[in-house]
Formats: sequence, structure tokens, C-alpha cells
Amino acid sequence: MNRRFATVGLIGKQGDPGVAGTAAGLRAFLEDRGRRVLVDRGLAGSTDPGAEREREELVRACDLVVVIGGDGTLLGAARSLAGHDVPLVGVNLGRLGFLVDISPREVTERIGEILAGRYVEEQRFLLRMEVQRNGRAAMESDALNDVILHKGCVARMIEFDARVDGRDLYTQRSDGLIVATPTGSTAYALSGGGPILHPSLEAIVLVPICPHTLSNRPIVVPASSEVRIAVRDGHPPPAQVTCDGQVGVELQPGDEVVIRRRPHPVRLLHTERHDYFDLLRAKLGWAHNPERR
Repeated sequence: MNRRFATVGLIGKQGDPGVAGTAAGLRAFLEDRGRRVLVDRGLAGSTDPGAEREREELVRACDLVVVIGGDGTLLGAARSLAGHDVPLVGVNLGRLGFLVDISPREVTERIGEILAGRYVEEQRFLLRMEVQRNGRAAMESDALNDVILHKGCVARMIEFDARVDGRDLYTQRSDGLIVATPTGSTAYALSGGGPILHPSLEAIVLVPICPHTLSNRPIVVPASSEVRIAVRDGHPPPAQVTCDGQVGVELQPGDEVVIRRRPHPVRLLHTERHDYFDLLRAKLGWAHNPERR
């Protein structure tokens, strides 16, 4: 018997009852094929306490993790999996679905293909964000999509200095700055007028949010770059920094935000029919003429 991915973990959007049916059906499918299934504690619809695990324990025990939900659910799971060398695959119960690309209608068929070894693997790098305060790390977090400096809910611009690899980039007045990976280039960075970066690129894009000076344009730098951002004193409101829109902190005067590439990537699996450009056409509504093939 093929025992590829012998232990499979299921992670879903916490408190979402819509996940329950898909999770239950997928679990039955996996167990029928001889896989051991572990369920993230708190996953809606879980009825077997013996299979439930805390996230850290689940990640350590699994050979594959299936994420059920939207891109936001996968972003949270990716930060948990980073550094554990466990591949993940996404089932889309959300809206856009750039990362979770398996339809619930096809979930057993597509997961069956992956169990049989018919898949392609991508490695997506993450960013590590550190808030340095009085010479010490006050807060750290990872981001698969983006690290965002923003002004919070007050309708006033902030002023900040940005440096790349120790060299001055600019002093900018704007609503903030998006620092995104290629994965995150199709998220907030795209809405802010940034370019789409192919996932295989070793690059980071910096996208100003509503800059006061129109010449402040998005810029792409190598993925090995260190980006440092410091909000200037005397320019309220208090700035905030968030990772993937899920983890955030309010900055204090004198804080510096340091962003680097995280050394351990996330392994993302797709079925063999996955095509990145097909995905862009479908999600962004680009015209497509199938007769040209």
C-alpha cells in the first residue's frame, strides 16, 4: 500500500461551521485510505477529542497539512509551519483563493492525486519582522504575504525613513508602507499599485500607501535585502505595524522596524494541473482566448 503522507493534519478557520462538512468528508476519505488524521484543536465540527492536537504538536506530528478555509486561514497556518519542513495544501472555502486553490467540490479527487504523488511543489519564502525598542527586540513575527506600516484609524499621514541594506532609500510622508513577498504581491500590494511578482522570484516589493509625493513609486529589491523603517518623531498619529493583517503592534517613539527574509520557506503543494497564469486570469478577470493554444 502506498503510504505517502502517512499522517495528515487538518487545519480550518476557527469557529467557522462551514468548514465542518468539508473537514468531516475529507477525514473519512483519508482514513479510508489508511492515513492517520490529526485535527487542529478548535476546528469546527471536530467530534473526536482523541484526534485533536494543539497547533504546534500537530505540525510536529504530520507529514502533510491540509488547510480548509480562505487565504487568511492559510497565512496563519503557514506561519505555524515555517521551519518544520511540512508541506501544506489549501482547500478554498473563502472568496479569492490565490493560495488555497482546491475547490471543495473536487477535494477528495485532488487530495487523492496528491496522496498518489501527482503534485507539484513550490517553496515560498516568508519575511521576519522585528520591532527594535531601546536596542532590544520588543516583538517578532513572520509574514508570508506582507509586513505593513500604517497609520491606524486616524486620517493623518505619517512620516518615516526607510533604509535598504544600510543605505537611505527615502523619507516619505504617506499612509504607510507595504513590504511584500512575491506571494503577497497579489494582495494589499497589488491594491496599492504594486507589480505582480511571480512566486519563483527572489525579490521583495516596497509599495507606498497613498504617498504625498507622487514620485514615490513601488520599488523591487533583492530578497536578501534588510529593510529598516523608522517613524519620525513629532508626527502623530502613533504608527502601527502588522504581519499578514493578523499580527500587529503599535509603535512607540524611537522604535525601528527591521524586515528580513526568513531562512526557512513554506512548502506549498498543488495538483499537477495547477498553472499560475491560469490562476491570475481567473482571479483577476483577465481575457483569455483558449483557441490560441
